[in-house]
Amino acid sequence: MKKLFSLLVLLSIATVCLSQSLTFDKEKLFELYQNQRYAEAGEYLKAGYGSETTDLKALTQIGYCFLMAGNNVEAEKYYTKAHTLQSNNLPILFSLASINTKRGNTEKAKQYYGEIVKIDSNNFIVYKLLANLYLADKDSLKLVYLLKANKLVPTDGDVAADLADVHSVYQKYDKAYEVLNVAIKADPENLALQRAKLPIANLLKKYEEVIISGESLLKDGKDASVIKDLAKAYYYTKKYDKAVLLFSQLEEMLMQNENTLYFTTLCYRNLKNFKMATIYAKKTIDEAISPNTSSYYALLGLAYQENEQFILAEAAYKKGLQFKTNPNLYYRLATLNDTKFKRSKSALNYYQLYLKAKPDPKIDAEEIKFVQARIEQMTILAK
Repeated sequence: MKKLFSLLVLLSIATVCLSQSLTFDKEKLFELYQNQRYAEAGEYLKAGYGSETTDLKALTQIGYCFLMAGNNVEAEKYYTKAHTLQSNNLPILFSLASINTKRGNTEKAKQYYGEIVKIDSNNFIVYKLLANLYLADKDSLKLVYLLKANKLVPTDGDVAADLADVHSVYQKYDKAYEVLNVAIKADPENLALQRAKLPIANLLKKYEEVIISGESLLKDGKDASVIKDLAKAYYYTKKYDKAVLLFSQLEEMLMQNENTLYFTTLCYRNLKNFKMATIYAKKTIDEAISPNTSSYYALLGLAYQENEQFILAEAAYKKGLQFKTNPNLYYRLATLNDTKFKRSKSALNYYQLYLKAKPDPKIDAEEIKFVQARIEQMTILAK
């Protein structure tokens, strides 16, 4: 349908071109349009009309060809000329806004869409496109434009989903739910909208609805988000066995996180399976802790040490070891005790722990050599 419409537009352009007193080859133009050789068509029209033409139809025709060819620079040049001739022309404004959106010139795109709003304040498309230019859901103008678009066409699924997201950010879950409900009633087969409604329905404690809808959605295929929301609904309705089965599916899909592991722990606890509850409690803790935490404490300790705050440095290094066995932390504790605190016994212990932690023989070759030599020296001195 879109191809047919585009072809009709191009044919109408050709007809207008041929109706001019200029010499255009009818067959050549049709061939260029039909084969989607828009760049050549644009150059052909430009040559025919002349690069300095001020004819509005010529400018929009050439601009359209370059736009279809993906040459946004040339397209903008001709549409801008057309805009100076007729500033309230909606198709020209839409084209300029679209070109600038593609080129990342968001502020210019907003300006052109703003001009359209002044001309046609009930234009649904312009509000929808304007809202898309605001990336942050907490941007007040994004909410304004989505509300206007939704008011004009409450059944549009894209706008409804985006508006529901913004309402959710502001914790207005009732409004988000209602917006999605209206769109879903207009399009009951829209699975994307149904998926979007699940977490909101959970927050509103509409658990039975989540269960019915979630089970239906899973027939269409496994979806981690749906599984998570459905599992939570089963948990809140005390159907812990079903919840555990679903949470385990997330693990099989490698889609578990701190939150889902936490709920799995609660399920096993309620099922009186304390062994599994313990296992999942540990998994939850592991998931919550970044694997880089020990490295961050090493960096903190080094900053303290370089500032000669040795007691704080030692505390930071020890804290890092609570999260992960890190050879670097043992090395720093060893040298700190050896050179600053003069605690030979503690230093020797940390040097030995450093080697047991298996530092990288290539990357840490110099440190390993130093530690081995220092252990030997300290052992001889201790005798």
